[in-house]
Amino acid sequence: MTTKTVADWPHRTLKYQYATLVCRCESQGRREGPDFPDQRVIETIYRPLSTTLQKDVSVTDSTVTIKTTRESIEKVVIRFAGDSGDGMQLAGNRFTDASAAFGNDVATFPSFPAEIRAPAGTLPGVSSFQVQIAEFDILTPGDEPDVLVAMNPAALKSNLDDLRPMGTIVINTEAFEERNLAKAGYEDNPITDGSLNSYKVIEVPMESLTKEAVKGSGVTGRDVLRSKNMFALGLMAWLFNRPLEPTIDWINHKFAKLEAVANANVSALQAGYNFGITTEASKTVAFEVPPASFDPGEYTTISGNLSLSWGLVAGAQAAKLPLFYGSYPITPASDVLHELSRHKNFGVRTFQAEDEISAIGAAIGAAFGGHLAVTGTSGPGLALKSEALSLAFMAELPLVVVNVQRGGPSTGLPTKPEQSDLFFALYGRHGESPIPVVACASPSDAYATAIEACRIALKYMTPVILLSDNSVATGSEPWKLPDRDSLPDFGVQYATVPNSPDGKFLPYVRDAATFARAWAVPGTPGLEHRIGGLEKEEGTGSVSYDPDNHQLMTDTRAWKVANIANDIPSVVVSGDKEADLLVLGWGSTYTVIRAACHNIEAAGKKVAYAHLRHLNPLPANLEEVLASYDKVLIPEMNTGQLLRILRMEYLCDAFGLNKVAAKPFKISEIENKILEMI
Repeated sequence: MTTKTVADWPHRTLKYQYATLVCRCESQGRREGPDFPDQRVIETIYRPLSTTLQKDVSVTDSTVTIKTTRESIEKVVIRFAGDSGDGMQLAGNRFTDASAAFGNDVATFPSFPAEIRAPAGTLPGVSSFQVQIAEFDILTPGDEPDVLVAMNPAALKSNLDDLRPMGTIVINTEAFEERNLAKAGYEDNPITDGSLNSYKVIEVPMESLTKEAVKGSGVTGRDVLRSKNMFALGLMAWLFNRPLEPTIDWINHKFAKLEAVANANVSALQAGYNFGITTEASKTVAFEVPPASFDPGEYTTISGNLSLSWGLVAGAQAAKLPLFYGSYPITPASDVLHELSRHKNFGVRTFQAEDEISAIGAAIGAAFGGHLAVTGTSGPGLALKSEALSLAFMAELPLVVVNVQRGGPSTGLPTKPEQSDLFFALYGRHGESPIPVVACASPSDAYATAIEACRIALKYMTPVILLSDNSVATGSEPWKLPDRDSLPDFGVQYATVPNSPDGKFLPYVRDAATFARAWAVPGTPGLEHRIGGLEKEEGTGSVSYDPDNHQLMTDTRAWKVANIANDIPSVVVSGDKEADLLVLGWGSTYTVIRAACHNIEAAGKKVAYAHLRHLNPLPANLEEVLASYDKVLIPEMNTGQLLRILRMEYLCDAFGLNKVAAKPFKISEIENKILEMI
């Protein structure tokens, strides 16, 4: 640079440096000073450049003013995609948080490889993060992206088919070299072969611009390019008028002890924003999604795993019990363990076990010892826990088992969504062992569902399975923080005195209303007792092999669970009361079913819809509801498990819409099926 005259500087570099200069001076609250160019540079370079930029730019001897014209839009869907080491999850999360701080409604869907670091540049190694932001209440991350940020050829090829027609692609051009093109299966460079002509393409040399931006930050070597995700994020922040301050604050907090890393990321973020101000201004209209209208209150952006964790803490507080969480790390449930470990101040004890069996064994011990006991896992981990879960059922101990479902069977698809564990949750134990099962419908709903699981487990002295899945667990949305006074109170009363006429404690004497047995904390004087996996004599808890007693105890345990149907809310049907078709779902299909039905209603057609939180026992009025409709459609991310249950229980001739493709339903898929049936 120093060997060239001002007039010889490359046009792209001029624009980039011009924007960097302006942004730096404006961020310091001034538009003049030693950082500003001298008069010769202004007259020979910047003033002519202001015309080239095709923007409202005024240049005086010491002042540069840039005004961007923005088009207001109601919503936009953006997908960040790159290698699993490119920081796409981080960029997506930061964009989401900035949008939430701006006041938009948001919904997200992260997707990433199962490997810690999948082979760079390959199709299986692509990691993506999709977010929809809107000025109104939204339910899903969107069917198809309006904007795709492609950090390399593999990211482009993996995600291009999902992009809406005439969508925008932001391409890191420097990654489209021969070796990376070959890894992605491209014979020709899509940037130059005309295959992207139907899209609006923004070409960005992110790597060289990131290197230039972080000079002087103290970061060197290969670490320099780790900030290119921040460059991409900065460009998207400009394109959609996102504030940089929340992200800068987060960077400075996150890397408070790594000043060089913080400086590099902030510089790259600002450089990407500056690039948007200038270089792409002649090609691209900038947009703005106005804030949404929310009910008054304090909000946070919450993921399903975080929401579920907070719900477990709230459940323990409602029960006035210490919380024990025993778990073995497994995707996608591990974040529950990570979050709960931060809350020792609420009496939470976490235990990372050596395997799944040890984790549930420790939780059973905690339940016997008087704790609200929880163990968490996913798919194959639930199979490993099944024998111990039968023990907890036989011993009639309160235990919550969190199963964050993923693609299966076996190791399956650890980072992809599926609802294929419903049968296993209902029937995956030996013997007659019915267990209550509940499922959360969305990231924010996981909080209330976790509290409900705790309530049932404690009130009825039974294990409860809480089903989430990967799209709920890793997705996020705004959540209004509840008032502390709204927390339910289901405080537990331990047995403290003997409960038999002869002064003994009988562990299987039951409550007349719930059939729950008495719960005595070990060590309570006079209440010494034993429990275990062998069949118990009714009342005394002594080991019994009597056939009539086994029949009685089997029926008693089953009736106790079935009776919970009288203690849960009835099914609530939404939509048109005169509709012939009911769309019924459970778990994470809630948001997409609701969105599809809203679209159908907006088109002037009749449809009703309902959702199940309680899957065992089913709500008491469900049979009556199903019989009220000529047709019932049940969308599920499995091969029809709830469908078979309802056919078996109620002889309901329902229809299934099933998908096991490692992706959630699109709104259009359910909408098209509804239109086909009405």
